[in-house]
Amino acid sequence: MTVATTPSIPEMMRATAERYGDQPAILFADSNVTFGHVDQQSDAVAAALAGQGVGKGDRIALYCVNSAEFAIAYACIVKAGAVVVPVNLLLNPREILYILKDAGVTGLIYHHLMAAGVAAFRDELATLGFAVCIGGEDVNPQDLDFAALCRSGAPTPRPVLYPDEDLAAILYTSGTTGHPKGAMLTHRNLVSNTCSVKAALQLRAGEDRLLVVLPMFHSFAATVGTLTPLLHGFSLAPVPKFDPVTVSEVIEAVGATVFLGVPSMYNVLLRMPEEQVRRWSSIRYCVSGGAAMPEAIMHQFEERFGMPVCEGDGPTECSPVTCVNPVDGVRKPASVGLPVPEVEMEIYDDAGQRIGIDSIGEICVKGPNVMKGYWNLPEETAESFFGEWVRTGDLGYKDADGYVYIVDRKKDMIIVNGMNVYPRIVEELLYAHPAILEAAVVGEPSELHGEIPVAYVVLKEDEQLAAAEIRAYCRENLGRHEVPRKIQLCPNLPKNAAGKILKRELRKSGELERGIDIRSPD
Repeated sequence: MTVATTPSIPEMMRATAERYGDQPAILFADSNVTFGHVDQQSDAVAAALAGQGVGKGDRIALYCVNSAEFAIAYACIVKAGAVVVPVNLLLNPREILYILKDAGVTGLIYHHLMAAGVAAFRDELATLGFAVCIGGEDVNPQDLDFAALCRSGAPTPRPVLYPDEDLAAILYTSGTTGHPKGAMLTHRNLVSNTCSVKAALQLRAGEDRLLVVLPMFHSFAATVGTLTPLLHGFSLAPVPKFDPVTVSEVIEAVGATVFLGVPSMYNVLLRMPEEQVRRWSSIRYCVSGGAAMPEAIMHQFEERFGMPVCEGDGPTECSPVTCVNPVDGVRKPASVGLPVPEVEMEIYDDAGQRIGIDSIGEICVKGPNVMKGYWNLPEETAESFFGEWVRTGDLGYKDADGYVYIVDRKKDMIIVNGMNVYPRIVEELLYAHPAILEAAVVGEPSELHGEIPVAYVVLKEDEQLAAAEIRAYCRENLGRHEVPRKIQLCPNLPKNAAGKILKRELRKSGELERGIDIRSPD
């Protein structure tokens, strides 16, 4: 009996290019790039990389805005047998240097818009053997030109890859304390996750067109918005920057059918004028991930735009998609849905014991999508697993139907006088207030109570609401221990490149750097 094996990313790309060669892979308002063109150009650049000495297992950094070149560069790196190390565009040079040194990158492909950042760290990166620049003029003369490499006539490398073991990418997690960790994702991890995504989202080859404004260096957009289309015959429309009007115009121009976003994006989109909303008529559904979607925002969006939002979830360590609400089945509010095909999810206690239905514990995941481990961190890798089950760090529960609910990040839970307070519960209530635009709740150490909840609140434009009124609203709807002891009104909340609110920045902001302080008399 022959046992089927998972193909590598290059094998999948070539098979898709052979089947859909003349069909559009990457869409723009006035042009498109076919699957055959992506395959040919990535083969050419892979050959050029091999000419620079790039071989199997070498780490190559990719520092690029959302574009066709990002997708082609990703493909050429893995076709050369190397490992992609995507760079977060919002990191400062010191943070980037740490990641590239930690990964031991020997090459760099960067977009010309990132040239200033590259200049700030490249001299300190001793392992860097070469750099390739995408587009632009007046770039560093010692760097190779990406467009010229696309015309390389050298033989295409065909390294022997073992999908179960060989790495395709190292994705660095943001990390709340200390340095970020590199999640090692194999070819099998990523290919299997694209297959799960295709099945769960019922994506249609040759028909669906995904609008990708989420940063392509981020795991969500890298897998769902980039690899899944390239490996399975869908189109993607990359947008470099989130601007509601631009996004709406591109959706209309390319006939996008699926929108990928994070909750903060949906919140902003709600404020668009009606003529922009009408441009979304081709979208059949939206997907939300990256952070918990407030129920109030979801209901408002679905009512105004007339299309469903399927909330899902998954950490970088899981390639990343683990679960999503069914596209044509029961969508449960506040749930991140059912496990995607081939993925198992269970709830465990701190001792590594599985716990029952409707009981809160740590969400753990098992499947072909689970990372190989953290790069050069064997102890941290061991700590992140219960046997074959990776620990996500999310607290949640499963209901009797198998739907998963995330209560909060384990590290975000607040303990007030010995009682657990889950910030998401408080935040859901705050989002339901008609005057509140955004909210985040974090814990602050307290000698008297252990910790106290602190709420950071952004009001909607032209709204006025006193902190005391917010606190009274919370007292009417929450348990005494859940009511924020401090409320700070802010002009905005810090976010990462994917639009996720950075609670660690709020914790570091210190006492009353901005806003109003309302302290509890008890």
